[in-house]
Amino acid sequence: MGAGAALDAASRGLTVGLVEQDDWASGTSSRSSRLAHGGLRYLEQREFGLVHEALTERGLLLEHLAPHLVRPVRFVFPLATGWERPYVGAGVALYDVLARFGARSGTLPGHRHLSRRAALRLFPGLNPESLAGAITFFDAQIDDARHTLATVRTAVSHGTHAVSRMQVTDLVRRGDGVVGVRAHDRCADTDVEIRARSVVFATGVWGPVGAPSPASVAPSKGVHLVVPQSAVLAHTALIARTGSSVLFCLPWEQHWLIGTTDTPWTGRLGVNEDDVEATDEDIDYLLGEANRWLRRPLTRADVVGVYAGLRPLVSDEPPSDTTRVSREHQVSRLAPGLVSVAGGKYTTYRVMAADVIDAAVAELPAGRRPGPSRTEALPLVGAEDFATLWQERTLLGAEHGVPVGVVEHLLRRHGDQVVDVLGLVSADPELGRAVAPGTVYLKAEVVHAAAVEGAMEVADVMNRRTRLSTEVADSARAHARTVAELMAPVLGWSADALDEATGSYLAPDR
Repeated sequence: MGAGAALDAASRGLTVGLVEQDDWASGTSSRSSRLAHGGLRYLEQREFGLVHEALTERGLLLEHLAPHLVRPVRFVFPLATGWERPYVGAGVALYDVLARFGARSGTLPGHRHLSRRAALRLFPGLNPESLAGAITFFDAQIDDARHTLATVRTAVSHGTHAVSRMQVTDLVRRGDGVVGVRAHDRCADTDVEIRARSVVFATGVWGPVGAPSPASVAPSKGVHLVVPQSAVLAHTALIARTGSSVLFCLPWEQHWLIGTTDTPWTGRLGVNEDDVEATDEDIDYLLGEANRWLRRPLTRADVVGVYAGLRPLVSDEPPSDTTRVSREHQVSRLAPGLVSVAGGKYTTYRVMAADVIDAAVAELPAGRRPGPSRTEALPLVGAEDFATLWQERTLLGAEHGVPVGVVEHLLRRHGDQVVDVLGLVSADPELGRAVAPGTVYLKAEVVHAAAVEGAMEVADVMNRRTRLSTEVADSARAHARTVAELMAPVLGWSADALDEATGSYLAPDR
């Protein structure tokens, strides 16, 4: 959200500074279900405006803003009984209508009703005894961490001064107003003061620093399991109803994501969300809900990785059931020169950013106020030449001695920046090998992450530039040294610094 606000402000011609207390996307923005969607279940809560807004943003992302990071995905919605069909069918039909009525997602195919036999052709792993039929429809997936990174890089290309590992500790005040922030540079271990005409807090579950927020943020924990592709036999994604929410089974690289939980969270927060962990109860719940539908039950032995994050929901009082809390966002003016934004959905980040920057510039002198948001027409880094390079992917592979499947993987993660990654492989063919055997991530991507994408620690690469930490057993600890050795020449690490970087990732409390 902060990255989106920075891009919105910078693209209007404002001078912008963006500070992040840890690595880019190290909090909520790398721990989602990785969906760019309207939120089918919100129709039951009559959040029609929110769903339409999110579907409009889904279309923008798919077709213009980030086609390299967002792709269509087909879902099967299984029906346990025949009487569910008219109810679920009406909801999915409305979802399609909202996607087409004044939105930009009309290029996705419409929904279809399926017999039990047709459903099993699309998702053979379903248990026939639990199935009366199904409905299929399309939504979209997003690489959330890489999308956040692309948004930061795009903001920088428009003049934003962006610094990670810079933790805001207090406000700088003049009378009743706010004229900047004090921050601690965690790398240099120094304190700095940053002056600004307007300060925007887009801090999610952490809330504003140095000022009370009128928006009561109610964190909700979402847990996802990562299981191998071989554990679920299917050609599509799955969405199913649970007692309180929905279950997703989503294809992701060589794995499936099983999620999600939606429960109140009252624990402590450190600099990032590493203190937010999945409990045995969370894991058992997700396995149990998935096994209601699967022919071959999943067990704990199938789980390769687990990740958990917090949704910053807005509620007037601590809710007992976060599944019922609206996903609408709220912009608040906390003091002259200080605004905040809370709540919302990842998919609608751009709308939230425009709203909070509108509030921020409203206080500027009339002659200094910029025009409206421009981000609706602003492709993110990697998007501009993606379609052309996708058509030329076979030639790209031949030119750089890389299989076309690898080029497709790189295009889906880097877009038109793939040329830079492939250039590393051409210069050193060893960088064309996988970081970990059997995975899709190349050594060249680690070098690129350190050189271009702001990765400063092994965890940045393991958790966000790639997903090795959740896609390889034991958090890919066996490959930490390899990653550190690839980063070391780029970042100028000494032998001692390399050892320290590796040890930091392998630390027991990580």
